[in-house]
Amino acid sequence: MTEAKICGLTTPDAVDAALAGGAAFVGAVMFPKSPRHLEPMHAATLFERARGRAKVVAVTVDADDALLTEIALILRPDLIQLHGSETAARAEQVRTLTGAGIIKALPIRTHEDFAEAEAWEPFVDHLMFDAKPPAGSDLPGGVGARFDWALLADRAFRRPWFVAGGLNPANVAEAMRISGAPLVDVSSGVESAPGVKEPALIAAFLKAVTSASPAA
Repeated sequence: MTEAKICGLTTPDAVDAALAGGAAFVGAVMFPKSPRHLEPMHAATLFERARGRAKVVAVTVDADDALLTEIALILRPDLIQLHGSETAARAEQVRTLTGAGIIKALPIRTHEDFAEAEAWEPFVDHLMFDAKPPAGSDLPGGVGARFDWALLADRAFRRPWFVAGGLNPANVAEAMRISGAPLVDVSSGVESAPGVKEPALIAAFLKAVTSASPAA
């Protein structure tokens, strides 16, 4: 059964739609440059309804110890997604500091970009393969860019992994079929405008994932 993460949630209606549709992961973005940015206290209030129903993921980009400590104490996420230029040593520090599991996002454009994945596997709970953002972008993800899913075909990894970048209700089944991904992640693909999640699109995305899942 392929599982889904709905990322960048900012409203109760959007969180409720993700939970109702069976999302296994729900993400809160904590990066001020993102249109989906939440402060830890806001995120904690919003995501309390997800406890025990989905894993709560705090998405960070090269966060410092002060922010990570605040996230750990206030939000208490199940997982922290590292979406910047973090090193494996930093991932170990984040795990120790927060007590949370680690997702590491790796930007992908060509076959060569997968070289980092093997080195990261001992240090993470999940890998995420996301499209490299366009040149000049201030955001490491969530911009609707996609990569060639065929680059993932027949690859094997020691950790569960997400395919991300440019997914939406219309193409997620194709992405699953081509890549063989056990996990999928969406953010901008279920929005009507940057940062504005649409519950109907979230529901449609999750229905598409369920319908295309090998166990369906």
